[in-house]
Amino acid sequence: MKIIFSHGMESGPWGTKIKRLAKIAANRQLEIKSVDYTDTMDPDARVQRLRYLLDNETDDCLLAGSSMGGYVSLVSSGSHLIKGLFLMAPALYMPGYSCQVYSTKASVVDIVHGWNDDVIPVEASIRFARESGHSLHLVNGNHALSDVPDDIDRLFSLFLDHVIKAG
Repeated sequence: MKIIFSHGMESGPWGTKIKRLAKIAANRQLEIKSVDYTDTMDPDARVQRLRYLLDNETDDCLLAGSSMGGYVSLVSSGSHLIKGLFLMAPALYMPGYSCQVYSTKASVVDIVHGWNDDVIPVEASIRFARESGHSLHLVNGNHALSDVPDDIDRLFSLFLDHVIKAG
């Protein structure tokens, strides 16, 4: 099984959060890939890049995305069979993003959002969780969730354990 990380608009493929989560995934013997989107700020170009990668993937995949990377992961999961989807402060219902209605083929979906997010309104994740019935974890964190790393690590670990147990 492989996990593919998608970073946010202004971060990179191996930022602090992805490095931490990648260590947790590696401890569960998952193969790790982090896509580099730094050459484009266009969310839908990023979706196309991830979809292309998934088109050529033979392993069972999990997707994890933060902010714009959450949008990219969620939209891509609507056209590919994904074992699990871990979304951190996903950029949903944003003006100018082409997709505004979301569906996923992922078996397990967890959303984490910080109450103190001043970039992506927490209400977007609440709305998506309410409409989709997926798990939502609200933490006392900022947009980057950098002030609650232990919470994110714990929630990601629980997510991975759930997906791995589900087979």
